[in-house]
Formats: sequence, C-alpha cells, structure tokens
Amino acid sequence: MEGEERVLRLSDLPAGMRAVIKRHEQSEFQLTLMEMGCIPGEPVWIQMVAPLGDPLAIQIAGYYLSIRRQDAEKIWVSQSINE
Repeated sequence: MEGEERVLRLSDLPAGMRAVIKRHEQSEFQLTLMEMGCIPGEPVWIQMVAPLGDPLAIQIAGYYLSIRRQDAEKIWVSQSINE
C-alpha cells in the first residue's frame, strides 16, 4: 500500500534511518528541543549511537545534534514503510 507510515519514538529509530518529526510529549526539555530545530514536520536522521546507547547523534535542520536517549523518547516520528 502506497504512503503507509509507522509512528515510533525517535529513540527507537535505527541508526542510519530517517523520519519526520510528528510531535513531542510534554517535558521540561520540549521548548529547548524545538529551539534547536526539532519541530514537527522537520526531517531527522539518526547518524550515530554511542557505544552504551546514550547519547544519540542526529542530523536535523542542516546540523548535527547530540541528545540523550531519555529526551529522544519524548519525540514521536513517522517513517515511510515503503522506503
């Protein structure tokens, strides 16, 4: 089926995969993430994951950003199934 998407947490997106930010859960860090470019509709790529799984290096809005896994768990993204 064309155009199918799956919605998952950014922290669950495999390294090297890309998705589009859908929404944020409420958190103290939500405004800071949005100020850094993590806004709904923005494409995001998981570039690297630290050896122990935290932090994550993501590419967003033309630059690289390192965020904690606990913050990435509060960002929901959609990924095209047909990629």
